[in-house]
Amino acid sequence: MTADDPTTQLTTHSSKSNVPPPELIESLECAWQTARETLRCSMNASGHWTGELSTSALSTATAISALAQTQLSQSIAEEQRAIVAESIAVGCQWLSEHQNADGGFGDTNRSHSNIATSLLVLAAWELASQVIGQTDAMSGYWEKNVEQKRWTWQYVEQQGKWEGLRRRYGKDKTFVVPILSNCALAGLVPWRDVPTLPFEAAWLPQELYRWARMPVVSYAIPALVAIGQARYHFAPPGNALLRALRRRAIAPTLRVLRSMQPESGGYLEATPLTSFVLMSLAAVGNGRLPVAQECLKFILDSRLPDGSWPIDTNLATWLTSLSIHSLATRGKIELCKSVQQVAAEPEQSDLSPHACRTLCKSEEHLVAPQTIRWLLGCQHRRRHPFTGANPGGWGWTDLSGAVPDADDTPAALIALSEINWSKNTWMRLEYQVLEAVGLGLGWLLRLQNRDGGWPTFCRGWGTLPFDRSGTDLTAHALRALHAWLPKLDRVRQVAGTATPHARQIGLAVKRGFAYLENNQREDGSWLPLWFGNQDRAEEDNPVYGTGKVLLAYGELRRFTSRPAVRAVEYLTKQQNEDGGWGGGASVRYAGLSGNSTSTIEETAIALEGLIRCGQSPFAQLTGDAAIMRGLRWLALAVQSGNLRESWPIGFYFAKLWYHERLYPAIFSLAALGSALAALKSELPSDPQA
Repeated sequence: MTADDPTTQLTTHSSKSNVPPPELIESLECAWQTARETLRCSMNASGHWTGELSTSALSTATAISALAQTQLSQSIAEEQRAIVAESIAVGCQWLSEHQNADGGFGDTNRSHSNIATSLLVLAAWELASQVIGQTDAMSGYWEKNVEQKRWTWQYVEQQGKWEGLRRRYGKDKTFVVPILSNCALAGLVPWRDVPTLPFEAAWLPQELYRWARMPVVSYAIPALVAIGQARYHFAPPGNALLRALRRRAIAPTLRVLRSMQPESGGYLEATPLTSFVLMSLAAVGNGRLPVAQECLKFILDSRLPDGSWPIDTNLATWLTSLSIHSLATRGKIELCKSVQQVAAEPEQSDLSPHACRTLCKSEEHLVAPQTIRWLLGCQHRRRHPFTGANPGGWGWTDLSGAVPDADDTPAALIALSEINWSKNTWMRLEYQVLEAVGLGLGWLLRLQNRDGGWPTFCRGWGTLPFDRSGTDLTAHALRALHAWLPKLDRVRQVAGTATPHARQIGLAVKRGFAYLENNQREDGSWLPLWFGNQDRAEEDNPVYGTGKVLLAYGELRRFTSRPAVRAVEYLTKQQNEDGGWGGGASVRYAGLSGNSTSTIEETAIALEGLIRCGQSPFAQLTGDAAIMRGLRWLALAVQSGNLRESWPIGFYFAKLWYHERLYPAIFSLAALGSALAALKSELPSDPQA
């Protein structure tokens, strides 16, 4: 680091005066305004955020296979044949345009190649060639495709082929068996090489699922049923008694499959899971059943304009909750009335440029009463048919395929706690919020595992990775419980017995922190369950996990505890040379030096955790050169126009990558808002003074 390095100058200034230089404060304010403006222009006409998930080669491949299998099995009505054939053809062409330089395919358009997606693409190409190989739309395509397939097979061989696939997922069969079954349908592997799935276990009462030692995670029961039946159909067991028992289980487990299907037809709103179900049903002659036809409708409806498919429909509830929290980092939110004027124009799916300029122009915050009503409407108020979850939780989207979970529920509870209800302007709405919160707190408390942590969907499912307690989930739950503790008496007055007592919450918090301490790694970090970093060898993301857990330690004022101190030390040591965090060799941003490898998402998460876990946020901010360098990098990245450049850090399930267009803006707004709030608490109104 040279004397001319701006980072050195900022650090020197701070150490002498203990006040950040005015130019940095101005830069942070400008970056915050930019992030806020990005969120404002991304809000839809109903006053919430839908976001935009990345296109996915994995989803596109599974959708093509499912559509092709329904054609091969004569499961499509005559009037659907043309649209299905066109969808397959355009999807295949999209795949051909998104092959990576090494011959393989990644989950998203910015993902490294992996053996799972590459095999699924090969299977899709094979099934598609059997259906539309001779059509005019694909004239000459398959001749050119020969070289692409050879190239992809070369990549697959280098990764260990079938053994490499099993090695990627270990004992978790949630995704290995669907991939192998898809490949078996395409003739790439014998059915005898596909592990058997005990689909008859779905015949058990739902409350017994966690005791049945299922070989798949809780949210994969539809795949267990459909793929298990396909495996039985094509490679039945030799034992006559077992064959008879499994044959008898077919009809009742098909009824289970149908009962779990949401109104949209898409299981979890996910194209891959829904596609695996459809191709399996069609292959065994059940493609015309209502459950299969609803799957087909969902897949056709989910196709993007460019002919590809995303990993899921959207994360609207999750994004809206996180956006409210980000907007509230500089102070409680006053509900804004002017969004209603825009929402009164239902023909607008998004805000017009004029609306973006005028909406809430004089308001400090974007959140409106209809935003809160929409969020309340996303709460599940009935026992969920998919997981058997009790009423009270929130899922990731308002669509029918969502399932309540221990990340989206805390996010919604925290968002609802950020509203300033003290002016009594919205008394009726406040009453509705308190009722929902009481139900949500009770739901969250009942989900806590025996180990003190929180799982994603179902209590007690602990044998497979994505069903175990998670440190990021646990920290989020602790923050939500703590956020409502000061108003618990008021919540209990409205919600009654649905609301847990303060003593119950206190005990849950104590057990939750014990879980976090027991699961902190030797280097001081925590690993999250649903987020990763594709440039790390293990594809984990300790920066994200540690930043998120530090928020719980900070908000519950456990700054000086040994786990918090160790975590702060870890994040400080992990700062990149460019001043940011995370990322790796695959990351590129405009307006930054060529050797800048950090991501906006991970840098923002690390900064928010570090700032808010300071015993004195202002002293933590101004006295820590790492934080100052990080803020400078983040402000520059934002002001260089990179808030629309998202990177794959999210897992859908079983290490299926995605990136979300709004993550950079949401995460940046929270980090920058936390920094500016800390500065505001100590600095005079005129930063030049």
